[in-house]
Amino acid sequence: MKHFLRLVTIVLITAGAMLSHAKTFKLALDADPVSLDPHEQLSGATLEMSHWLFDPLIRWKQDLSFEPRLAEKWERIDDLTMRFHLRKGVKFHSGNPLTAADVVWTVTRLKQSPDFKAIFEPFTEVKVVDDHAIDIVTAAPFPLILNNVTYIFPMDSKFYSGTDANGNDKGAIIKHGNSFASRNASGTGPYTVKSREQGVKVEFSRNAGYWDKSSPGNVDLMVLTPIKEDPTRVAALLSGGVDYIYPVPPNDMERVKSSKNAELITMSGTRVITFQLNQERRPEFKDARVRQAINYAINQEGIVKKIMKGFATPAAQFSPKGYLGYNPDLKPRYDLKKAKALMAEAGYADGFSISMMAPNNRYVNDEKIAQAVAAMLAKINIKVDLKTLPKAQYWPEFDKRAADMMMIGWHSDTEDSNNFFEFLSACPDKESGWGQYNSGNYCNPKVDAMVRKANTETAPEMRAQIMQSIERILFEEAAHVPLHWQNQAWAARKGVDAAKVVNVMNFPYFGDLVIR
Repeated sequence: MKHFLRLVTIVLITAGAMLSHAKTFKLALDADPVSLDPHEQLSGATLEMSHWLFDPLIRWKQDLSFEPRLAEKWERIDDLTMRFHLRKGVKFHSGNPLTAADVVWTVTRLKQSPDFKAIFEPFTEVKVVDDHAIDIVTAAPFPLILNNVTYIFPMDSKFYSGTDANGNDKGAIIKHGNSFASRNASGTGPYTVKSREQGVKVEFSRNAGYWDKSSPGNVDLMVLTPIKEDPTRVAALLSGGVDYIYPVPPNDMERVKSSKNAELITMSGTRVITFQLNQERRPEFKDARVRQAINYAINQEGIVKKIMKGFATPAAQFSPKGYLGYNPDLKPRYDLKKAKALMAEAGYADGFSISMMAPNNRYVNDEKIAQAVAAMLAKINIKVDLKTLPKAQYWPEFDKRAADMMMIGWHSDTEDSNNFFEFLSACPDKESGWGQYNSGNYCNPKVDAMVRKANTETAPEMRAQIMQSIERILFEEAAHVPLHWQNQAWAARKGVDAAKVVNVMNFPYFGDLVIR
């Protein structure tokens, strides 16, 4: 009996020691991912999730250099060909081994995705060299191959092949639908989905077979709770209910800073917040003078000062400072008198009525910003019927171009100006995917030709000249309504080393997170 009790004691002590190393990480975001399919929607939330469930071939580091991931090295074969060598011994969550065939299958699927196809248009061919090497071929010299490869998160081709219980293709990409890929995931990432209740809670378990044995991460269970309301989300952190929150609203930053139990993490941001003017829905928006009047009527600096509490940078273009396309000559142009004169010149002195849509839990203070813009437009007799929606409901409406004026925020995840142009200002083209997020239907073939030229120009000085010229054209034609570049702010309780895993893209690498 004594031996038995001793054995039980040893087992309990051992189990207790093991549990002391098992860490649960509770995070609260303003919304949870709308789908588990990494190719369904090109959004920050989707890419954020992709780094948890999948792994890219390479990824950005905090200093914006490249870090090998599933591709352990790469080499230039010729001017049109780049070879990537895959790590050996990597397995998907299903147990299937990662091979070059999975990467080719993934890129083929990306080129079929309405949201992602434009990124991979320059990739004319992706070839299997052997089980652990692929060649990416472009039609012309392309300066952004490594940038674009950060979007390749290999999927388990065997897991997604065939049909589900209802006879539907497991690999089908269905936007805002109930597809197999939207409900099931088999990646190579540090976490698997333990349970998921859309809009309520998602639990992620540590992948016991994760390939990256050098990762310092010690989180075994990650629990994501969406909390839309800013004060509630902050209160959850400060009360100890959660370990990490994003975003931290500007109004609450001092509150977090003064807490003894939490710390604030901030970075300058490169995500531009804009409104788009739908020229197909509203004939008035076809007149450049009306679009210019709207830009003159909106006080970007006032929005940054009063609503963002200075935690943003007023914008007059897509490209933030530091990007090749940033044009230092373009400044915000708030001038109410000029706005009214342009409306009168265009024949709309008495104004007109429009519909406006914006999310209310996607960008920092998005609903308040939309309300402020609506009030500013009233001063030039544009009456706004504003509707705000949670992110999960907003994106289907955005895809339908369901309002005359719609908000869209965009971070160039290639860290290059052309990504803004390809998605936000290019002539909408379903075949190529260009203009996929151009709900304003602005179209200037001359600009598109310049974007394509920049995509094949390898000299940085020439690329900069081309893209700065594009920004000037978009500014002069008032193609869209830029508001500001949104800064980044996270908060975590003391002992959570979040500062080491966040980045300017807001793709936190929670697989490497250490909780002390």
